Amino acid sequence: MPKTNVVVLDNGAGTIKAGIVPNDSTEEQSVKLVPNAIVRSKGDKATYFGHQIANCKDYSSLHYRLPFEKGFIVDWDAQKAIWDGIFSQEALGVDSTESSLILTEPYFNLPNIQEIYDQFVFEEYEFSSYHRCTPASLIPHGKLLGSPPPECMLVVDSGFSFTHVIPLINGNIVWSSIRRLDVGGKLLTNHLKELVSFRQWNMMEETYIMNHVKETCCYVSTDFKKDLESTRPIVQKYILPDMSTSRKGRLLRPRETIMDSEQVLLMKNERFSVPEIIFRLNQSGLPSAIAESIASLLEDIQPMFWENISLIGGNTKFPGFRERLFAELRFLAPMDCEVGIYESDDPVTEAYSSAKEFATKPEFHGHCLTRAEYLECGSSGARRKFRDWKTKIPSKETTMKDDGPQVQNASQRPRVRPRGVLLEGRGR
Repeated sequence: MPKTNVVVLDNGAGTIKAGIVPNDSTEEQSVKLVPNAIVRSKGDKATYFGHQIANCKDYSSLHYRLPFEKGFIVDWDAQKAIWDGIFSQEALGVDSTESSLILTEPYFNLPNIQEIYDQFVFEEYEFSSYHRCTPASLIPHGKLLGSPPPECMLVVDSGFSFTHVIPLINGNIVWSSIRRLDVGGKLLTNHLKELVSFRQWNMMEETYIMNHVKETCCYVSTDFKKDLESTRPIVQKYILPDMSTSRKGRLLRPRETIMDSEQVLLMKNERFSVPEIIFRLNQSGLPSAIAESIASLLEDIQPMFWENISLIGGNTKFPGFRERLFAELRFLAPMDCEVGIYESDDPVTEAYSSAKEFATKPEFHGHCLTRAEYLECGSSGARRKFRDWKTKIPSKETTMKDDGPQVQNASQRPRVRPRGVLLEGRGR
């Protein structure tokens, strides 16, 4: 297949991460973070599509139209309008007929929705070829866990709609062992809006502002009960934006005087009680989901999953997230297992960065469906080409010797790890 530019579209429900991997030595574009939404501003009465939202001057009482609902695309007209803007000269400037595409999809995506993905890629945009996969399946191609990646790894993907725990063996997802928490960035922002509206200002229609407050002020407590009872100062003062002067919201700086025209939001225990939902959902949470997922796998290879846990997704950026997760997993893991958690410099774009690495590998085009194959076979060609949850991958209940991936016993596998990764074990 002749070399073409590869367009990477990590199509998240909250944010699309988009960019181009050129086929020559030209300088690569930096990743573009595009809100996956159509927004109407009550201030200037204008409508903004995806990449245009940065041009909005009045962020108060924005009305959002989201293509995704409960983790799946339900509004294809909105999604197409956003994609059109990304591929246009205003953003990527893509000639789709001369390009290949890497497109991410939700976990456990429905077959009829997958067929619409295929139709848009080949019939609407006429890409020369494309590869469709989940974000976690791209991580083995990246640098997060070193090169070559471990045979067994566990990816925690905490995004806009859900938090997923995904085990992989030799780059293949073990679908029967995936665990999902119905907690994502959208739920956390909505919960923060309710708390603030009850205690201080009515912010129920200020989704954009409160999302920025969440990302600026919130953190994960390493000891929730202790922090809840603590008298130490945790209050932060957030100065709300002033749309009349186009002043953005920000934290109050030390020794800064509050002006009479400024409205201040006091962030107290909301700072750590909102992210706590990820760890304490209905008396369980993320640590329990990880332990349950690993326990469903073959016992001989479980130690390799405990020592190769990687974090991606926007919610893992909360300060203290990794430390809290490590502390809880250390007590859930078997005594003779090490617990290793790998943190990305930017978990939001980690899947995108891994997709770029994948696009540069010689075997990439062998994993793609070409437009000629699609015109000949339709979506049945995509079903044969792309592994998904309908493809059976063995877990604890089935054998892995006859038709599954071959994995070394944990005691036989050499323990080679990237430098700079903190691994701690119990009982040593």
